[in-house]
This record gives sequence, C-alpha cells and structure tokens, in this order.
Amino acid sequence: MKLAPVDRRILSLAIPALGSLAVEPVYVLVDTAIVGQLGTEQLAGLAIAATVLSFVFAGANFLTYGTTERVARRLGAGDAEAAANVGVQAMWLSLLFGLPAAPLLFLGARTISRWFGATGEVLDHAETYLSLSAVGVPFFLITLAAQGVLRGASDYMTPLWVLVGANVANLLIELVFVFGLDMGVAGSALSTVVAQTGAALVFVWILRPQLARASIRRPDLDGMRPLMSAGKYLLLRVGSMLGVFGGSTAIAARIDNVTLAAHQIANSLFIFLALTLDALAVPAQTIVAEELGREDVPSASHVADRAVRLSLWTGAGLGVLLALLAPLLPHVFTDDPAVVERATSALWWLSVALLPGAVAFAHDGILIGAGDYRFLGRAAFGYLLAVAPIGVLVLVIPSLGIAGIWGGLLVWMIIRAVVNDRRTSHVLA
Repeated sequence: MKLAPVDRRILSLAIPALGSLAVEPVYVLVDTAIVGQLGTEQLAGLAIAATVLSFVFAGANFLTYGTTERVARRLGAGDAEAAANVGVQAMWLSLLFGLPAAPLLFLGARTISRWFGATGEVLDHAETYLSLSAVGVPFFLITLAAQGVLRGASDYMTPLWVLVGANVANLLIELVFVFGLDMGVAGSALSTVVAQTGAALVFVWILRPQLARASIRRPDLDGMRPLMSAGKYLLLRVGSMLGVFGGSTAIAARIDNVTLAAHQIANSLFIFLALTLDALAVPAQTIVAEELGREDVPSASHVADRAVRLSLWTGAGLGVLLALLAPLLPHVFTDDPAVVERATSALWWLSVALLPGAVAFAHDGILIGAGDYRFLGRAAFGYLLAVAPIGVLVLVIPSLGIAGIWGGLLVWMIIRAVVNDRRTSHVLA
C-alpha cells in the first residue's frame, strides 16, 4: 500500500498515541498477569473490579475526546487563547466528576461487585481491588483531560513519555507490593493508584505554560457547557458500549468462575488490541477537526478515507497474529488448563472481530473529529439493543459458554462497522 502524505501524518501521530491510549489497558494487563499468578478466584475478582472501573474511566473519556476536537478546531481557526480556555475548563471538569466518584466507589465497592455477579471469595477480592482503586479515580481523570489538550495541539509525544513512565512504575511497584510485601490483590490496586497519581501531577506541571494563555481560568459554566453537551452523548455512547462489555462479564460470572477468568483474559487483550486500532482513529479526530476548523470539508473527507484504509490493514494483521498466538497467550496469565482452553476459544473469536472492529473504530474517530456526538450516542444505544437478545440466549442456554459470549461481540462489531461507515459518508459528503 502506497503511503500518501496524510498517511504519514496519521502514522506519525498514531505511534505515540498508542502509548497514551494504552495506559489503562496496560495497567489492567499487568494486573491480570500478576494477579493471575495468585489464583483463579483472585483473577475472577479482578475481572469484576476492572469491569466496574472501565465504566468510570470510559464514561469520562469525553474529557479527552471532546477536548481534543474543540482544541483542534480552535487552533485550526488560529485562536490559541480560545483553545487554552477549553483546556482550563476541561481540567476543572475532571475534578468536578472525579472528586465525587472516588468516595462513591470506595463506599459502594462490595455492593457494586455483587451486582456484577461476584460471590464468596471472588466478591472479597473484587471489593478489595475496587475500593482501593477508587483513590486513583480523580487523578486518572486529570490525565484524560490533559491528554485531550495535548492531542488537540497535535502533541502526542508528551503523553507517550509520561504514560510509559507511569506504566513502568506501576509494574515495578506492583511486583514489590504483591510478591515482595505479600499484599496480594491490595498491592496490585495500590501500585496502580501510585502510578496514576504520579502521571496526573506530571501532566499538570507540563500544561502550565500552555494553559497560561487562557483568559478564563476559573470554573466557567459557559465554557464547560459545550464539553458537557458533548459528554452527554459520549456518555450515552460509552454507557451503551460498556453495557455490552459489562453484560458479557456478568453473563460469564453467572456461568462459572472458570468462564469468568477466561473471559477476563480475552477481554484484557481485546481492550489492548482495540485501542491499538484506536491509535489510528485518534489522529483522525485531530486532523479532521483541524480541517473542519478551516472549513475544508474535502480535505477532511480525504483524511477519513485514508484513516479507514490504514486501520483495515492494521486490523487484518493483528487478527492473523492473534489467531496464531491464541493457544499460547492464555498461559501468560494462568496455569489452569480449563481457563486456558476457554480463553483460547475466545481469542479465536476475537481475531475475527478485529477486522470489522478496525472499520468501526476508524469511523468513531472521524465522527468525533466532526463533532457528530448525538449520532454516536444514539447509534451506540441502538447497537446495544440489537445484540441484547444474544446475551439473553446465552443466559438461557449456558452451554453456549464463552463461544456464545464472543460470538455476540462479533455480531456487535459488524453492525457498528456497517452503520458508522454510512454515517461518515453522509457527514463528510
């Protein structure tokens, strides 16, 4: 495939974008690999807690996506002061959402984990991980807003270095806490909190010069309102998507602990690989928004076309690689033969889903760059309703097991790809 100039720009931004996108999945992958060595019940408890946290973090991703689009549009129009104002209000919003969320998660950890099907020893481990992880929520939301400001300015390298450092710190601290100090699941959660806190403080220090250009530095409702409006639809989008993921985890929990542990392995890899594809969609957000800020729709359409092509090639390559490695990867996370067998099956389903996933993720990025938040929210809810009957079927016929769960996720991805493709053609016509 011959690379056009816009391809090279997308790729130059996509490589560092992968680091910033991978922060939470890498935290979860590291935690999964380490906690998996402690036992199947601990791994199943992590599966519940990680799913709950994914709802919180993904629900707040409008702090990144909405900020990226608004900052890029203003910079594309040549208004640096307005871009800085957007960044300041995004940082205030991160505190507005993060500070109340932390005590709610801490106090409700056991009840929430029980809602997701955890019982017995699995419930104890889920409560421990979730209640301690709640402390890091405000700090992680600050990193989301900070990344939006930097991405909007086409600075993808700074988030990469900050978040690589945070992940390395998380790994080293977790090894000490879990194995050196014998803190078990609690050590895994606390190490992630320490890494998230450090990353947030570094981002705040880095952004000080850029945000100093703002003319409005205090919380401003008028400045926050567009982000909150975008957030309303992005929250519906994310809530619907997590309804699919959370529902699949809850279904796995109601089959048995082995299925739940296997699902956690496949789900961790799914999130990581999905965000690898999303690394190509995120630059499309910035570049499409810049071009639309200049009122150049043909250029924005060209960027969209190239982003989808690059994503398809990447998705195909990842799918083939995952299919080949599927029998081996589960051994990294567990030595339970039953878990390995079911996780391998789930990974084969996932390898097929990566191709339509590549199309769906690319169009998500393009439509976010175009500010088409209302469609994204409503469509995501429609996708959830479309695949809900598959989840009900698996509950009624538990023998469908892991294949039923991941087959349903494949159908969900195909529907997203087809509908999003048609919407982009309409918006950028």
